[in-house]
Amino acid sequence: MDLTPNRPEIVAELAAHFERYEQALIDKDVDVLDSMFWNSPHTIRYALKDNGYGFDAIHASRVGAAPGGNKAERIRLEILTLGNDLATINLEYRPRVQDGIGRQSQTWVRFPDTGWQIVSAHVSVMPHGGW
Repeated sequence: MDLTPNRPEIVAELAAHFERYEQALIDKDVDVLDSMFWNSPHTIRYALKDNGYGFDAIHASRVGAAPGGNKAERIRLEILTLGNDLATINLEYRPRVQDGIGRQSQTWVRFPDTGWQIVSAHVSVMPHGGW
C-alpha cells in the first residue's frame, strides 16, 4: 500500500474540493454539499448545533441550516494526503458570530465510483484561553 504523503497533484485536487465545499456552505447549495459526503449510514458529521450520524441526518441538518457559513477569517488550513485515495483537511478560523477559535476537520476518501467524498467531519469552537 502506497501512503506517500502530500503529492502535489493530490493536494491540489483536495484543495479544489475544499474550496467548492466552502462556497456551497456560503451559498447553501445542499446538492453540492450532499455530493461531497459519502451516502452511507456510517458517515458522521459533528456540527456546532447537532450530531449527524449517517448521510440522511447530515442532509436533514443541511436543509435546515441558514446560508452564509460561520467563518469570518481563515487562520490556518492544513491538507494531508496519504497516497492517492485518503486525505484529511483541517481548518482553524475565526467564527463570524461567536468568540473563540473555530476548528473544522474532514476525512476524505476517494471511492472508485463517486470520487472524493467526506466520510467524517467535525466542527467546533474553542473558547479563547483554551479549555
